[in-house]
Amino acid sequence: MVNKVILIGNVGADPEVRYLEGGVAVANLRLATTERYKNKNGENIDQTEWHNIVLWRGLAEIVEKYVKKGMRLYIEGRIRTRSWDDQNGVKRYTTEIYADNMQRIGNKKRLDCLAWQNNLIFHFILLMFTFAS
Repeated sequence: MVNKVILIGNVGADPEVRYLEGGVAVANLRLATTERYKNKNGENIDQTEWHNIVLWRGLAEIVEKYVKKGMRLYIEGRIRTRSWDDQNGVKRYTTEIYADNMQRIGNKKRLDCLAWQNNLIFHFILLMFTFAS
């Protein structure tokens, strides 16, 4: 089974970083991805999704030093959903992306290269599922 997420988006606010017992760093940030399409009237429509990103240890320390609001990031990771009971005893859920890889994207050439690479990975995974069926 595959649990793989690839996102390219903009950081919505400066990351929050905290250190757990034993000095383990964990960072949380919000990443916005925007899909643009034309509606039936020919108008450009932007649809933005916000993603909760969690980074651990070394990645969290890098985020603390170098990542700021507005930066464009490439994130690879996996989806995790967790639940908790709020102060009224109501069960709440949140979905997060646990990042395994992160890169800052600074120019259009790099973005085009990553899009091509992700397209290649996607087609490889489809091919694997086709042969596995």
